Amino acid sequence: MTAAATTEDMRALGVRLAARLRGGDLVILSGPLGAGKTTLVQGIAEGLKVRGPITSPTFVIARVHPSLVDGPPLVHVDAYRLGGDLEVDDLDLDASLEESVTVVEWGEGLVEGLSDERLEIHITRSGGDDDEARSVTLRGVGPRWADTPSDPV
Repeated sequence: MTAAATTEDMRALGVRLAARLRGGDLVILSGPLGAGKTTLVQGIAEGLKVRGPITSPTFVIARVHPSLVDGPPLVHVDAYRLGGDLEVDDLDLDASLEESVTVVEWGEGLVEGLSDERLEIHITRSGGDDDEARSVTLRGVGPRWADTPSDPV
């Protein structure tokens, strides 16, 4: 587990994580409202050098951000409003999974079936509601992520 004391720290963590990501990777983000999931994705997008802006896709559900440097595109999904497996299937995420980095906010319990290998990231608030401090824990699933420490620093 690592701490991200500010939103800038959370973005910087995303940039560092992006250096480890490649096409075909599935990243599942979980945590309460306001935990910093979208902020982390902004850092991942910056590190991947994809076209932005990166905003919460809550009402759009999914956005594709093409690479600006011949890298993998970023597929940014918000599963908060999805009601179950059928609605996940309707998004056809598996169609672009092999060539994209797919990051799913609120995906826990919904998208694990997309890949036997995935990086699960859980974000919690470390302080009170007015405190920006967050704790971030990584859990790698499958051979691709076997050497992933729970502390992403």
